[in-house]
Amino acid sequence: MLKIAFHSIYKHPLPEGHRFPMLKYELLPQQLIHEGTCTRANFFEPIIPNDKYIVAVHDPEYYYDLLNMKLSAKAARKIGFPLSEDLVERERIIADGTMKACEYALEYGIAMNIAGGTHHAYSDHGEAFCMLNDQAIAARYLQTKGLAKKILVLDLDVHQGNGTAEIFRNDSSVFTFSMHGASNYPFKKEKSDLDIPLEKGTGDQSYLSILKEHLPTLLDRVQPDFIFYLCGVDILESDKLGTLRLSLEGCKKRDLYVLSTCQHLKIPVQCSMGGGYSPDIKTIVEAHANTFRLAQSLYF
Repeated sequence: MLKIAFHSIYKHPLPEGHRFPMLKYELLPQQLIHEGTCTRANFFEPIIPNDKYIVAVHDPEYYYDLLNMKLSAKAARKIGFPLSEDLVERERIIADGTMKACEYALEYGIAMNIAGGTHHAYSDHGEAFCMLNDQAIAARYLQTKGLAKKILVLDLDVHQGNGTAEIFRNDSSVFTFSMHGASNYPFKKEKSDLDIPLEKGTGDQSYLSILKEHLPTLLDRVQPDFIFYLCGVDILESDKLGTLRLSLEGCKKRDLYVLSTCQHLKIPVQCSMGGGYSPDIKTIVEAHANTFRLAQSLYF
């Protein structure tokens, strides 16, 4: 059964001006259930995880300052959200959702988190609406539990996974791969194990060709026993914050290629949704829903 992390706090209301990006977390589960792709049995509720899993990745001083609302004004501004205890709780629960989804992925081949993909969170600070790096925390969790040794983070969000790159900079057991818009945020990029910056205006054909050129070679080289897939839909032409020009169908073909490759090679994969900022919320929900539809049709 496809297992999907979702908690009501994912859709926690924010001050005016920050609410729109959160709306998809409410609408996406509703759409998946309405159309019959999923039932309520597919969803599980994560909880607040043990702090030890978070501080295995994040600097304890940063984490406890975040937890106790003691971040400096400058550090809080870099995150972008008005900080609150509820929002920090939300990030902790998202991390648990990704950790638990990993265990389901080991059992079923794939599992999802409706939220997550907080790849701009560094070991010692947050930025760009990311406070805790859910996939980095889950990667270390798997290794600590002895459930995976060699991990690949496959980041196909339009923004480079700068925080993830920094966290695993000197760790050969986790390979970081980011294929992103060259002129997108972050404007000062970190160095992933493999970065593929794409020119502004890259469309379906070029994007898919580049991905298919690199992914098989990368998988053969890294030989991962677990994959984290950050499947942001901010690669769409309609995205307000992106610089690429993929269609909905092109985005779907990206997911089909990645997920079918993971399934064929029998490598468990955990998917976190990442970004999506098209002006029409229906476009965002449809693009994300395609990922879940493909997971169901390919694996179950």
